[in-house]
Amino acid sequence: MATQKLDKLDQRILHMISEDARVPFLEVARVCNVSGAAIHQRIQKLTAMGILRGSQFIIDPEKIGYETCAYIGLNLKNPEDFDHVLEALKKIPEVTECHYTTGNYDMFIKIYARNNHHLLTIIHDQLQPLGLSSSQTLISFHSAFERQLPISEPAEEMSEP
Repeated sequence: MATQKLDKLDQRILHMISEDARVPFLEVARVCNVSGAAIHQRIQKLTAMGILRGSQFIIDPEKIGYETCAYIGLNLKNPEDFDHVLEALKKIPEVTECHYTTGNYDMFIKIYARNNHHLLTIIHDQLQPLGLSSSQTLISFHSAFERQLPISEPAEEMSEP
């Protein structure tokens, strides 16, 4: 994948919205010394380029009853079943991430469960039937931090886009 070329205005916009996705476009425009329409167009451009992938509210899983977070490394009996397994994993709502990996696992997933018993049920009833040769589960006690990649402010002050 090629890295997208960003100018100083793009960088400033990304920096501002990565710190607060709810910042009004007019506030971003004021700080960047451009029109609100220019910010709107840049946001559309960044979205079309695939740099921005929408916006969303982040739900705290614990606050809605999902007290167990686990990471599970999966090894498939038949690696050619990747596509089938991927589609099956998408149908399990508690699976929130899936990665193809190098190393010890074919796939690595992040999963939330109401408690350890619920996690065991998901593993036994929904994951094992997918044709796993083995799996390893790591339970997360607590997320120390989560963040977006940093977007640097342009070094010099912007006067024009």
